[in-house]
Amino acid sequence: MSGEFLVSQRVLSSPTPVKAAGVVERERPGLRQRAADAAERSWRPLALLIVCFGAWWLIAATAMVEPYLVPSPGATLDVIIDKPDYLWQHSWVTTYETLIGFVIAVGVGIVSAVLMVASTTVEKTLYPILLFAQVVPKIAIAPLFVVWLGFGIAPKILIAVLIAFFPVVISMVTGLKAVDPEMLQLSATMGARPWQTFLKIRFPASLPHLFSGLKVAVTLAVTGAVVGEFVGANEGLGYVILQANGNLDTPMLFAGLLVMSLIGVVLFVLVEIAEKLLLPWHASRRDAAATTY
Repeated sequence: MSGEFLVSQRVLSSPTPVKAAGVVERERPGLRQRAADAAERSWRPLALLIVCFGAWWLIAATAMVEPYLVPSPGATLDVIIDKPDYLWQHSWVTTYETLIGFVIAVGVGIVSAVLMVASTTVEKTLYPILLFAQVVPKIAIAPLFVVWLGFGIAPKILIAVLIAFFPVVISMVTGLKAVDPEMLQLSATMGARPWQTFLKIRFPASLPHLFSGLKVAVTLAVTGAVVGEFVGANEGLGYVILQANGNLDTPMLFAGLLVMSLIGVVLFVLVEIAEKLLLPWHASRRDAAATTY
């Protein structure tokens, strides 16, 4: 018995990792391999984007639609090149409103989700209200926020919060409830306190679900900020698009739409990068380091 114990201790203390039967460990991919993998993942959406721009150029070049309705890609690009300061100034305003609204939505959404999971009474009370707030069109109540809060930045941030809040709280609640019950029973058996169970088990396990909601919420926050600018503003991309539409300046209108889309894509990518950095342990974020046979 003592001999078996000593052998097991040597195996556990051995610096050389013990390979499981049927598992082949792969080498970590080098820089060239990672670049090739990135190219493999990117060429399809890039090809689709090129096709869309090609169709746009073809419609404009063949005059299938009047230029004042659909400008050419060249005319739109000329506007972006000729007025970079103008677009940058208004883009920064929209980005600032989006980020503030997104951060507030994340904070309030996480706290609300924790309360809903911790208390059935809170969940039964808040969930119908959240559903009602999500169903109500934000564009319909946006004028009320302008009347109540004025033409400043507050109504835009509030609309961004309302639009981005729902995906955060729903994904967080789903993540907190998706924890393996056996893990919770094990922590309770080992004498862990509720706050320790939350910090060590529930919250880490909910992060993959949370980030799924964050990627949706950050793009919706851009939409919320622009919707608020549509209702009443004198700056921001929503203001640029509204003014261009009133003046029939379709190249500027398309330029504003492109910049707005670019902001949403960049913010989405940033959340994706944060997910990769914070959740390297999750199955969806691990490189294929091992395979079975």
